[in-house]
Amino acid sequence: MGPKKKKKSSGKKKVSKAERLRLQKEEEERRLKEEEEAQFQAQQEEAARLEKERIEQEQMEKLEAKDQERRESELAELHSLEQKFLSAQQWKTDYRAYGKWEHYLSCDGSPDPTVLQEINTFMSLWRDDQNEDIQLVMEKGEQVLNLIEKLQFLLLDTPPSEITEKETVQYQESILELQNLLHQKYNGATEHLLKCQSVPRLEVLDSKELTQHSKDNVEEPEEEEKKAREEPSMPTEEEMCSDGRKSAVSFKENSNSIADINETEEEIEKKSEILDISSQVQHLLTQEEMNEKEEAITDENIVDLQQFVPVGGVYHIDALQLPPQVKQIKDWSMVEVLDVGLQAYSYPPEEAEDATHPPIQITLRLSDNVMYFEDPVIARWDPAGQQWRTDGISNITHERQAKSITFEMRAFYTIALLQDAHLNMPYQAWELQPTGMDEALLIVTTVFATIQIQIKGNQCMLSSVVVEEKDVLSYVTGKWLSPVDLRAVLKKAGVNIFPGAYSHKYVSVNKKAPLAEVRAYQQMALVASAFAFAWSKWNLEAGQEQVVFKESGAAAGVAKPCILQRQTRWKILVLIQYLVSEHLKADSVKDWSLYMFNGQKAQKLKITETSEAFSDELEEDSEFHSTLYHMLKDCASKEAIDKVETANFLFIDVVYQLLLATRVLTYS
Repeated sequence: MGPKKKKKSSGKKKVSKAERLRLQKEEEERRLKEEEEAQFQAQQEEAARLEKERIEQEQMEKLEAKDQERRESELAELHSLEQKFLSAQQWKTDYRAYGKWEHYLSCDGSPDPTVLQEINTFMSLWRDDQNEDIQLVMEKGEQVLNLIEKLQFLLLDTPPSEITEKETVQYQESILELQNLLHQKYNGATEHLLKCQSVPRLEVLDSKELTQHSKDNVEEPEEEEKKAREEPSMPTEEEMCSDGRKSAVSFKENSNSIADINETEEEIEKKSEILDISSQVQHLLTQEEMNEKEEAITDENIVDLQQFVPVGGVYHIDALQLPPQVKQIKDWSMVEVLDVGLQAYSYPPEEAEDATHPPIQITLRLSDNVMYFEDPVIARWDPAGQQWRTDGISNITHERQAKSITFEMRAFYTIALLQDAHLNMPYQAWELQPTGMDEALLIVTTVFATIQIQIKGNQCMLSSVVVEEKDVLSYVTGKWLSPVDLRAVLKKAGVNIFPGAYSHKYVSVNKKAPLAEVRAYQQMALVASAFAFAWSKWNLEAGQEQVVFKESGAAAGVAKPCILQRQTRWKILVLIQYLVSEHLKADSVKDWSLYMFNGQKAQKLKITETSEAFSDELEEDSEFHSTLYHMLKDCASKEAIDKVETANFLFIDVVYQLLLATRVLTYS
């Protein structure tokens, strides 16, 4: 046997104390070296950061100094352009004066509604006129409606500096008196018609000339008459005319009661706001103070007319006793004359208070000229409380396809179909783009509809209203109107994109400082002939005192970058976020850039619309300007500036009116 093999050592080699100390020393030296390197790197980075901030601060100071040097000249140049607003105001003043002179020369017998003596004489003469022929009354009613429209237009279009408080009250009272007189005359004409003629069944009396009037569904019961008629609608902002609307009135259990549906705006006019939004900055500044004084409505059955507005007219539903009928005796026609007018039949009857009476069921066909984006709220007028209420009405059924609504009520009421005035707010997007010399297109996109408004010269036209990819309200599209008339037309049609004094209470708004908002609209209007503006998502992130927008100079070849400066020292810094794009060629592709404007300074932002977060960092190689006009002028071609300088003052004024009326910078 050979010698035994030695066993290999399975344990680790024991490290000596000296070796361990040496390793610890090396580790400590390495750690200290890394700390020194990290500290040195941090010091270098901090020094670089401080140097960068110093350079940026110096650049900012230089830009600030440069901006201050040219501020006076820029403001003077802007002031020269803003004279176009004064020219437009003077033109409208002269136009109103010319209209009064033209009316005086016409000698057509119609009164001047602004002259109290003339309008009172007109109403007194017609009130005394005993001719109750239905056609003559309807023709006279057209004249009355025209007078009402003139007064309402004056109240909306005349600036506060040109109309006194006394005149405002006078015009409002004249409107109410004319409406009351018209209502009275139609009642008299209806009574005369029922006395002198046999009552037709389910006959619709409609006139092509009187598209605001219709008389529908007339029946003859045994002792009482069941009829549904719509009297002429009063063309207030809150009401929509109803062409050929048919109404059906019935009782459960085959009741033989009577229904009388009249369309008027007497009650609504007392509640309506005649001036929704003023062109004066002071109006925007004082809105919140006014709202604080308003008392909250505690009764849930009372309709808040700041939130809901009547759409499609107001219906007076009454049971009427059939007046004495004409009797033929040989060659004589005899009728009993009662000087009491139309007699209403009380329902439920007063003598049978304890008895059970079936509810009244009403079916109304909704007008094709009105948009109900949601089921309308049906309310009844409470004469005692002077308010609209929703109690007393039940079993409401809205048939969208058939465009009809059926409901039941305990008694005969004055009825209105109301809709939330703020359904289309806030807007999802908007864009203002030039389409030619002194021509532009304003597009407002809401949850329910896309509205396109064409602007040309001193007029505007509703190009289209698209709802669920279908064009609607074709009867009002393609007609050139003033901005005031366009607002009235859209409101009557149930398409409200014009915020009122109380709208911010019901809409989650992107609140901005009023002064900067108005100045932005003014300067956007001044350059609207050559630059396009549109919505940007960063307006929501910019805060109450700041505004942001986009611009593109690709259409005309930009020579220099445009700038808008961030301003932190100004107390009023409204970050208005809108999009600006030079739009000189119809087939050009917009290349938007973001800008920030506070009403007094502007800057170009480094971020884009697709950036992950908002930042007010200034774009490299850009400068500050005191006005939006000069910011765009820096990066615009001569062709674009020529368009701005030669733009017609009436076109500029219309653009400004629409921007101020829609308030796209706050309600988007």
